[in-house]
Amino acid sequence: MKLIFVGDPMCSWCYGFGKELSALNERHPELPLEILVGGLRAGATDVLDDSGKQFRLTHWARVEESSGLPFNREALMARKNFVYDTEPICRAVVTARRLLPQADLLKVFRALQRTFYVDGLDTNNGMVLAEAAAANLQQQGHAIDVASFHAEWSHSATIAVAKAEFAYVRKIGINSFPALLLEKDGQLIEISPGYAHVAQLEQQLQAALRS
Repeated sequence: MKLIFVGDPMCSWCYGFGKELSALNERHPELPLEILVGGLRAGATDVLDDSGKQFRLTHWARVEESSGLPFNREALMARKNFVYDTEPICRAVVTARRLLPQADLLKVFRALQRTFYVDGLDTNNGMVLAEAAAANLQQQGHAIDVASFHAEWSHSATIAVAKAEFAYVRKIGINSFPALLLEKDGQLIEISPGYAHVAQLEQQLQAALRS
């Protein structure tokens, strides 16, 4: 059995969900956690205008109220010519998994989220992503440098794996994020089709385990 988390680091509800999932993960060390990236706006090319930014800020406010996690609104509003493309940051998650499959990928995922939501950095920039991911992996005790991470992130094979993962997520019927599933006896059982607090996740997980 294992838990499967499907998300996108630039999905605001996934950002809020990260704290709850970390708490659930700590409660259940016996359940491996697999992370799949869904590519919420992978390949987007449109520049986010002020109305688009304001629309996202309304979502951010709701997530902040529910989760208590901080958001850097000023950084978002100050961004010029910002294309809300989530493929690069999703690919950074894939890169970490390819380089260090033994690492705690949820910690990397959340570090990348903080890079966008708290630090307000350019997550379309591969070097920014490599620095954030490598720093977290180093904190976990893994020997990885920024250049090696960036090289793997840039590799055509990594790009292809990320693209295939987006397609697989949709194939299994996941079209919105976050989503948490339990794989049990070869079947996928939905634990949460969206944001939920850890107590609710625990309740739904126990029901799935008993089923």
